[in-house]
Amino acid sequence: MYSAVDFEAFDDDAISNLEAKRGVADRLAASAESGQTIGAGSGSTAYLAVRAIAARVAAGELERVTLVPTSLEIEMTIAGLDLPVGDLFADRPDWLFDGADEVDPAGSLIKGRGGAMFREKLLFKATDDRRVLVDASKAVEKLGSKFPVPVEVVPRALPVVVPELESLGAVELQIRTGSGKDGPVLTELGNVIVDCRFDEIAGGLEVAIKSTTGVVESGLFQGYEPTLVSP
Repeated sequence: MYSAVDFEAFDDDAISNLEAKRGVADRLAASAESGQTIGAGSGSTAYLAVRAIAARVAAGELERVTLVPTSLEIEMTIAGLDLPVGDLFADRPDWLFDGADEVDPAGSLIKGRGGAMFREKLLFKATDDRRVLVDASKAVEKLGSKFPVPVEVVPRALPVVVPELESLGAVELQIRTGSGKDGPVLTELGNVIVDCRFDEIAGGLEVAIKSTTGVVESGLFQGYEPTLVSP
């Protein structure tokens, strides 16, 4: 069981803007209610929110809260905190919380620095109540200003996918590599991540990327109209 493993998804000392993110996480946890099923997103702010919810449960303020994770590290965190780990086969989320790498004025997002785009987007599709945890560092006027769009690709499809992404306007493409291993980062599904820079991210680009044969998912989130939760 994960609860028997000494595991921390993030080191607090290494989390940027820690106090601001704690404030967002605490606000989020305060809105949880007993008996709810909640989608638990990836990233450092979401990790802090899981811990804040667990603290409320431990204090007796909440009962029977089930969390559906978007990534293995968050799943291990939930189990390690003795909270029930939910699954979409059995548990439809009442709402979800997740972080973002960038958010523009229209509420469009870039996510996926943790490589969990598929499960994150699956949870986004599973509920209409989406709460995105952001501090001031995540806000941009133009999507793609700070981060590339990550695209999960079946490795054998790379020769087909790369020129298709270039035809969609990608001006720089790089297969993501890991600092703790040789070679590319592999997703939980065993695929590679291609980080794509675009000069312009137009409406409909998410759908166009997903329509490319060999693409599993992207970290571009357009038209989901999330509720932004900030300090």
